[in-house]
Amino acid sequence: MWKATLKDGRIVNLRFLTEKDEDKLFRMFTMMSEKALEWSMAPYTREGIKRWINNIPQTIGLVAEYQDDIIGWASIYRYPQPRRKGLGDLVIYLHQDFHNIGLGRTMTDRLLQLAKEEKMHRIELTVVKDNTIAIRLYQKLGFQIEGVSKDAFYGKDDEYHDIINMGLVLQ
Repeated sequence: MWKATLKDGRIVNLRFLTEKDEDKLFRMFTMMSEKALEWSMAPYTREGIKRWINNIPQTIGLVAEYQDDIIGWASIYRYPQPRRKGLGDLVIYLHQDFHNIGLGRTMTDRLLQLAKEEKMHRIELTVVKDNTIAIRLYQKLGFQIEGVSKDAFYGKDDEYHDIINMGLVLQ
């Protein structure tokens, strides 16, 4: 477990995701605002979260806890195919009460450090082009924009949005 002090002074615990986190993770998603989930693949169901939990061996998964609640989840999915050896896909979700205070950077930094320790080669991610705060964070962490998928995300605004494909070579 790791402790992190956020910009607003709150201290959160970061630790690996476990099977026991299913209920708390589901509760986090049910408590998230529409704005926090705006660029996500919501809604998140108990069955979907159970699939994530069942996939723990294939991921480097972290949760952030504050006052015994999960308030952030981030993971790198390790591709099992031999031709994708050392490659992973990053995702991160934060409760709206923990946006813009350093938690996203802290969790992503920790994940990338763990991926380097595992000798992973490359991490990739996708992000909706309109999610400029996330794109800036990923760029600060060294991710490069590698392409655009046109009209690949249908938003709650009933409009199609572009998806940005980003990558970071670790080794």
